[in-house]
Amino acid sequence: MTAPRSFMLIAGEPSGDHLGAELVRALRVAPRMLAHPFPPRFIGAGGPHMQAAGVNLSLDLTEHAVFGISDVLRQYRKFRTIFHQMLRRAETEQPDAVILIDFSGFNRRLARALKNRIRARRNVFRNWDPKLIYYVSPQVWASRESRADSLAKDIDLLLSIFPFEKEWYRNRIPTLRVNYIGHPMIDRFAPMPTATRPASSPSTKLPPLVLLLPGSRQRELDSHLPVLLEAVALIRSRTTIRVRMILPNARLTDSAREQIPPASNLEIQTGDLSESLGEADLAIASSGTVTMECAFFRVPTVVIYKTSRLTYEIGKRIIRVKSIAMPNIIAGETIYPERIQEAATAGNIAADALNLLENPEQTRRVREQLASVIASLGTGGASHRGAEAILDLWNVHARADSPNQT
Repeated sequence: MTAPRSFMLIAGEPSGDHLGAELVRALRVAPRMLAHPFPPRFIGAGGPHMQAAGVNLSLDLTEHAVFGISDVLRQYRKFRTIFHQMLRRAETEQPDAVILIDFSGFNRRLARALKNRIRARRNVFRNWDPKLIYYVSPQVWASRESRADSLAKDIDLLLSIFPFEKEWYRNRIPTLRVNYIGHPMIDRFAPMPTATRPASSPSTKLPPLVLLLPGSRQRELDSHLPVLLEAVALIRSRTTIRVRMILPNARLTDSAREQIPPASNLEIQTGDLSESLGEADLAIASSGTVTMECAFFRVPTVVIYKTSRLTYEIGKRIIRVKSIAMPNIIAGETIYPERIQEAATAGNIAADALNLLENPEQTRRVREQLASVIASLGTGGASHRGAEAILDLWNVHARADSPNQT
């Protein structure tokens, strides 16, 4: 009797939770899975979206997302416990594949530990030899390029969502099997409007809508909220705006409500980011995945990032790219103004925001540039291409192909 194919997924951040859920749904309906006599089985650690997709979670790892090296050091013991918990579950349940989704610091180490244990115990315990897949390339092209060598030693497949990464890996380490699958948000947001913004159209006479996107972690909220509130006050001293803060879960929303004075005249919302981006005129956003979501909806954005002094000083010495916002990196130019660390003052943020709010020609150029960025990501179907690339790892003919795949 043929056993069901089993997959273990590890995602430690809300963005990875979304990616994992979409990949699980794609694997379930892949023709090769539908032809299998038994449905696939999914286990691991992630968040509510993966759980809703049918993953049997050991824990909600997204609740433990960290913000910089100082957070990692403070929570070292907790993450060490979780790390060994995941190792034990992998060894106990012996999945056919382990899919590590973003969450680079944790997942790269988990890949190394798994591969070392597999090598040490070969010919023992039913010759368990799972495929190791890394989904979303760690930003090794931005800092510490030597990490690419470890990836090549430890994983069987890297799924890339940005077009420039494939060529980088081909030039740097051609033995690593890399599949560029496109960006899953193309499917996620495809039904949503990107061109019309009725909130500030002449017919409605409503003031422009400004979104505040402080981040998906508690430490990001704590670092960014004070300067965001001060920047909003400065913008309002010059022009009339509507302001909506969007947070990914109820826990962060409750925390924000505790910190925001009732007189701030600021709407706070949990989730439904895409609906708000469809009507937004401007966003002020923490650097991260959300900047690409803003780009998809052609929303002019001021990107900010404030972290601990230790994290910033380390990052400043090892990061080789000029920008931190992915739309700027893809475009090779500054589309979104970036205000980092000491430059992330209320005055600077407000000035950048007002420049976009009060300059229609500048806004038009930004939206045109963002359209080009999104067009470079290709068409929909990323999760399904990722599922097929994973299933190809058991295909003898596919494994004989050149390592760096399309």
